[in-house]
Amino acid sequence: MTQADAAPERPGLAVRIAAIVYDAFLIFAIWWAVTAVAVSIQVAQVGQDAIKSSGKAATGGPILFIVLVLSVVLFFGWFWRRSGQTLGMQAWRIKIESIDGSKPSWSQVLIRLIGAELSLTLFGMGYIWIAFDSEKRAWHDIWSKTRLIRVPKKT
Repeated sequence: MTQADAAPERPGLAVRIAAIVYDAFLIFAIWWAVTAVAVSIQVAQVGQDAIKSSGKAATGGPILFIVLVLSVVLFFGWFWRRSGQTLGMQAWRIKIESIDGSKPSWSQVLIRLIGAELSLTLFGMGYIWIAFDSEKRAWHDIWSKTRLIRVPKKT
């Protein structure tokens, strides 16, 4: 069996967490910029004096929440559909693909993102599952029919 025939190496939990933390910093920067624009628009519409006199902070409300969620979906969807890697995944040499080796579809992206949130919300059990799965899959990998693989080092 040649190296090309061998099953791709699967990243463990520690590498996944490292990539998640890296991408979380990028998401935070995006959210900060989006929120700054939303609050600026609100202040321009209502006026700073009206906001001060109401005693409430300028917020974007439910529309801002929806825009923030959409920014996450677009961030991951764009990277995963384009190259299979976010910037954090590139740094840690991991890549997402469908189980047939193709790029994930938009439906797989959505299932994976919702599933990842559920995996985390349930006391991280969906991520801990990696330690028990023979293919090192988290729940959201299974549900979305995707997998993470290690990208070989460039020589």
